Amino acid sequence: MNQKTIIPIIATIALLFSNVTNAQEDEGSDFKTLFGNKAYSNGAYGALMINYTQIDNADAILVGAKGGWIINQAVTIGLAGYGLASDNDYTDVFENEVVNLAGGYGGLLIEPILAPRYPIHVAFPMIIGAGGIAYLDNYWNDKHDDWNSHVRASDAFFVFEPGVEIELNIVRFMRIGMATSYRYTSNISLVNSSSDLLRGFNFGVSFKFGKFWDNEQGVRYR
Repeated sequence: MNQKTIIPIIATIALLFSNVTNAQEDEGSDFKTLFGNKAYSNGAYGALMINYTQIDNADAILVGAKGGWIINQAVTIGLAGYGLASDNDYTDVFENEVVNLAGGYGGLLIEPILAPRYPIHVAFPMIIGAGGIAYLDNYWNDKHDDWNSHVRASDAFFVFEPGVEIELNIVRFMRIGMATSYRYTSNISLVNSSSDLLRGFNFGVSFKFGKFWDNEQGVRYR
């Protein structure tokens, strides 16, 4: 094989390699959505969360919110919190009294994101923080003509809640997530109640709205 033959072959291989490399770079910088075609590199969001869980073997609903700054599309740092939305009655805590359980928790949110450019991807949210829980005695106040609540027992606790969330990029400013997580708390001290009263799994959905990528990063759109 002479020099006249080798040079065109080398040039062809170099051209093909260049095209493949450029294609991979373009593919890596493209973001895909289900119903949109724009994307950015950094951003922030706020979200509404609705979760089903069980507390003391009773069905319960947690409603919460979270938000934060998305760093380089790889991890979100922010805040998250939940409040107990269910009105569960307890008749065996205090003698001859009906009480309700009320409380919530929140703290630091750390949320690594895997393959965020794809329309369906995975995130791993973790909440590290604290909360409070209480038994409330609700009674009718004739003087003010409304319901009042009296705290019969309460306690504070530490919480760590790791989870996994499947996210859908609906459009460039909206994501929907379906998640499961495990809520671990420190021992809770409430009268006639288990110390692991609040430990358990969550199953829920989140609705995220925001600016998920920074358009100053020059990401090319598909």
